[in-house]
Amino acid sequence: MIAATDIREHMEVMAADGRHVGTVDHMEGESRIKLTRSDSEDGQHHLIPLDWVDHVDAHVHLNKNADDVQREWSTIN
Repeated sequence: MIAATDIREHMEVMAADGRHVGTVDHMEGESRIKLTRSDSEDGQHHLIPLDWVDHVDAHVHLNKNADDVQREWSTIN
């Protein structure tokens, strides 16, 4: 399992299909990644669960494709 400490601010978040889905703003608690609003098409923050992370290197790689991520993420103002 991926540890919350593996995730750093400003890391690029990539979907399983290789598409960019956001940039890490910060960890929201121990189980959710908050994405920056400035990198979002709708100008809002989005939250994705740590469970969606497949692995972390220079980027955060998810185990879902971009369409599924965008359909299932939580949106906050």
